[in-house]
Amino acid sequence: MIYSFLIVACAGLFSQAKAACGRAALQEVAAAYVKAQADGDLTLLNLAKNISYAENDKPLDIKTGVLSQPIKIDFNRSIYDTTQCATFTELTSATSDHPYVIHTRMLLGNGGKRITKIESVVTDSGDWAFNATGHLYWTQQEKWETVPAKQRDTRAVIQAAGDAYLNQWGNSTLPVPLKTPCARLEGGAYTGQSNMTANTCSMGAFPQPLNVANRRYIIDEVLGAVDIFNGFPWLEASKPDGSVPSTNFIRVEGGLIRYIHEVTVCETPHCGR
Repeated sequence: MIYSFLIVACAGLFSQAKAACGRAALQEVAAAYVKAQADGDLTLLNLAKNISYAENDKPLDIKTGVLSQPIKIDFNRSIYDTTQCATFTELTSATSDHPYVIHTRMLLGNGGKRITKIESVVTDSGDWAFNATGHLYWTQQEKWETVPAKQRDTRAVIQAAGDAYLNQWGNSTLPVPLKTPCARLEGGAYTGQSNMTANTCSMGAFPQPLNVANRRYIIDEVLGAVDIFNGFPWLEASKPDGSVPSTNFIRVEGGLIRYIHEVTVCETPHCGR
């Protein structure tokens, strides 16, 4: 019994060690992604031969996706998950001929040497609250600075804050650890602009309880951030019992949510609302 337990425990530790990557290496990968998207040049990325690529939760040939198209990037912000060997990047393209706001998560294998999976939520005109100009303006006002080592929250605390925010969509009485001030950037709409020092990001109840499923996390303790890819239920009027691709990019400070960036894809213009 003890021998079996030790084997399982060691296997778990080996798996974690195998997945872990250095922060500097992940920063290089994210920078290469930004450059590749700006140039529309996939050769700048060290892709695995069996790369898994999806846009808006639909598998796609990476050679035909948005990554193959040059886009003028006005601003970008990345976080680095050294435990999962993964990165997340938010791209804002407001001055391109075709404006976008793109959220991308990348997973690496082989000790961080090759990208094995890329998932992007790609939003543009007609998607929920889309306004790349507004997104660019507000995201540049925010401070997502390195958290001093002694003040950093654990991965569990950061994820719990993000989950609490999404869980409240299903039960509006659940507590959410919101900081004051807090600001939510939803598409290009900013809740913090009306009260920059006292806004709390508090939300009213949805017309019906929402179960936010298919959550996928990238967590960075150094920047106090988590991104959660998920399916946003109910919002798309054409399929009220279904969901649409969405992500919530969240900054956590001292266990409390300071910033929330949400981008959501619509299947009909403005989700029919």
